[in-house]
Amino acid sequence: MKATRRAILAAALALGASVPLAGGAFAQELDKLRVGKSVTSSLAFSTLQVGEAAGIWEKVGLDIEFYAFAGDAKMQQAFVAGELDIGLGSGPSMAYAAKGVPITTVATLAGPPRNMALVVGAKSDFHAIDDLKGQRVGVTTAGSLTAWIVDELNRQKGWEGDDLLEPVAMGEMRTRLAAMETGELPASVTSTVQGYDLEDRGMARVLVDFGDLVPHFHTHVIFAHLDVVEERPEVVEKFLKGWFMSVAHMKANKESSVKVSAEEMKVSEHIVEKVFDTEMGMMSTDGSFDPDAIDVLKKSYVELGILDYEPDVSELYTDQFIPVQY
Repeated sequence: MKATRRAILAAALALGASVPLAGGAFAQELDKLRVGKSVTSSLAFSTLQVGEAAGIWEKVGLDIEFYAFAGDAKMQQAFVAGELDIGLGSGPSMAYAAKGVPITTVATLAGPPRNMALVVGAKSDFHAIDDLKGQRVGVTTAGSLTAWIVDELNRQKGWEGDDLLEPVAMGEMRTRLAAMETGELPASVTSTVQGYDLEDRGMARVLVDFGDLVPHFHTHVIFAHLDVVEERPEVVEKFLKGWFMSVAHMKANKESSVKVSAEEMKVSEHIVEKVFDTEMGMMSTDGSFDPDAIDVLKKSYVELGILDYEPDVSELYTDQFIPVQY
């Protein structure tokens, strides 16, 4: 449909004519926007593709070029290189702004980490978190959400010294899975969708999910490059409007959304159906920030060694675009 609309528009421009589109609206040039997500195995992030399938991005006037990365750190590198306008990542990665990455957080995407799980090998002898005391746990990158979860487990369990879980940054899950299969890595933190998919294929087992790990937290947020915020704020507004329209569409159209999300994440539809309601329940509806969640994040930056101080909120996010109206 998009290609057809653009072909019609191009022909109309060549003829000097105005061509009406469906619903009586008139064709107009779309704003191009480069949007990335830190991982592909996230139901929340697949909202991008659900919005695309529903025609929402075009409706708000955007032509989006999609990118996916192997962890937050890789995505932040793209921001530094000026190759990205908008990014979907983790709350802990908000600290990159205080470290000099040219970004700011423009909205909250999701609350407590109900979409994250701890997995072990399919034939593992570990059956509870306490069994893993002192073991190595695979995470995506240092300073990521997955690394924070390991640190938070240590804090809540009161583990110190040799009892500490050791986060090991190994990038994509396939790399960590290979290490788990050889016995090099006992466990790994990943998305619940990916965990259940691996369990379904007999490659791993979900030990526990982290829905109740911490009640106040911003698991995922939306970043924007500072240049875009300063020079094209109207495009940020369009993206946020389209994003929350897509979230609302996703909640109201479960069956079609499951199909699009499953295809994007390359998992079975029944896996997405299994977690859909829980994970949709953690999604923000207007992008507003929770002060208690921000306090937890600020402390986590010091605990993770990302920063040696708790940053002021002005270093982390802007509230000029929230709450989002759509």
